[in-house]
Amino acid sequence: MSAAGGTVAEAVGAALVRCGIRAVFGVVGSGNFAVTNAMVAAGARYTAARHEAGAATMADAHARTSGTVTAVSLHQGCGLTNALTGITEAAKSRTPLVVVVAEATSPRSNFAVDQAALAEAVGAVPVRVTAADGAVAQAAAAVATARGERRVVVLNLPLDVQALPAPAGEPPATPAAEPPPPDPAAVQRLAGALRAARRPVFVAGRGSRGPGCRAALEELAERCGALLATSAVARGLFRGSPWDLGVSGGFATPLAAELVSGADLVVGWGCALNMWTTRHGRLLADDAVVVQVDLDGDAIGAHRDVALGVVGDVRAVAGAVAAHLGEPATGYRTPEVRDGIARRGRWRDEPYEEAQEEGRVDPRTLTTALDDVLPAERVVAVDSGNFMGHPSVFLDVPDESGFCFTQAFQSVGLGLATAIGAALARPDRLPVAALGDGGALMGAAELETVVRLGLPMVVVVYDDAAYGAEVHHFGPDGHVLDTVRFPETDFAAIGRGYGFEAVTVRSAADVAAVASWVAGPRRAPLLVDAKVARGRPSWWLEEAFRGH
Repeated sequence: MSAAGGTVAEAVGAALVRCGIRAVFGVVGSGNFAVTNAMVAAGARYTAARHEAGAATMADAHARTSGTVTAVSLHQGCGLTNALTGITEAAKSRTPLVVVVAEATSPRSNFAVDQAALAEAVGAVPVRVTAADGAVAQAAAAVATARGERRVVVLNLPLDVQALPAPAGEPPATPAAEPPPPDPAAVQRLAGALRAARRPVFVAGRGSRGPGCRAALEELAERCGALLATSAVARGLFRGSPWDLGVSGGFATPLAAELVSGADLVVGWGCALNMWTTRHGRLLADDAVVVQVDLDGDAIGAHRDVALGVVGDVRAVAGAVAAHLGEPATGYRTPEVRDGIARRGRWRDEPYEEAQEEGRVDPRTLTTALDDVLPAERVVAVDSGNFMGHPSVFLDVPDESGFCFTQAFQSVGLGLATAIGAALARPDRLPVAALGDGGALMGAAELETVVRLGLPMVVVVYDDAAYGAEVHHFGPDGHVLDTVRFPETDFAAIGRGYGFEAVTVRSAADVAAVASWVAGPRRAPLLVDAKVARGRPSWWLEEAFRGH
């Protein structure tokens, strides 16, 4: 498609697709109508959301799950402000995302806001196209920045510039910058630390989700006898390994917490080692040597002091370090540890006392039952709230692409949109959205999107008729809780109104209706209105409150 004869908006839209964007989410208004249509004409798939926050979160989840740069298209002014929560989540998560947003030309326009300042305020990279000449190059550079630096780029398109004739010719796409090779001295120091360690543990994070990372880390871990764990966002990365501890931090099993605490060397691979992954630092032994490997030098030591930081790509660093190790060492990989992981490696292996509450099901029992009846090939998206630990640990996932966790900003209400974006990135898997009642109502507009797109999704609403986190945070101190408790909502009826099949679950026996839906023919998505016991906080929330 030639830019000659078209407008800047059309040329920019075509350039974004030419540079590798294949999926765009959005809400179309007058300001982004032309550029969105141009992207579709150039071959991108456009998915319409019902709210801009949903559109941004869908794009974020799609980019994370597909491993590709994705775009979100927004109207000027209010379109951007509506999307800011989703954009902030993506920026904090270093998601490669291009926000294509119209911009008011006149400062007297009702839509006029300082869009560049808004982008900077939430951690995104602002770019403004100010002339026809160079517009296509700026669009190409925006994609290259998003891909190469794993950043959210807000590409502002002023209305008057959009309407200008585009100059003839198409400059070549800007290639993404290749990450620099790791420092040889740092590689040798890490190799020395691994040789000296007797109980090493690897904790892989977001930066370990790339192609070849699992194989490189497993090979290195085999050489030095390291156990394997992940942060929450990389859950499932080592699924199937006999040395997989699962998630480190607040979601860690008792056995995983015990073994991570016993490590004499902990290496974070593309992992922030923040308070969630280390339980506010208490999960790591005081005398443990802590190492951090990250492509972003500013990330190293940002949350805690480290003995060694290595700047570089996870796969490249792991491969370079492996070349410096000799014969494989036993390390932490003893028969006793392997047997313990086999027996107690999952939360469902841990006994618990069933919550007894009339007409309500224990969320652990509910989620274990769902895990048993839902297909193993699934992609799970989890909203924020008191309930969130249950689907995050009791619903197994096949690999790191089976879990999409948009929690860097800890916003309630993003879970359903997350599931939609992830579902479109992995149409071969059953999408499962796990929501609290508060988040389900915040994102309810996107129930229509699920039905319209024909997604065979299971939406599970953990309904405790409250903002449960606040109930359990303030309730023990005797505070009045009227502001955070609500009448029971009939989510099944809401789901049916949008075109879902729906079931209400008040006991484990009611999950049989979910099994019937799974058996087919699945003509409509399924909403599970689960009335969950609400007597006490989940274990992970009790841990999180220690840092308040």
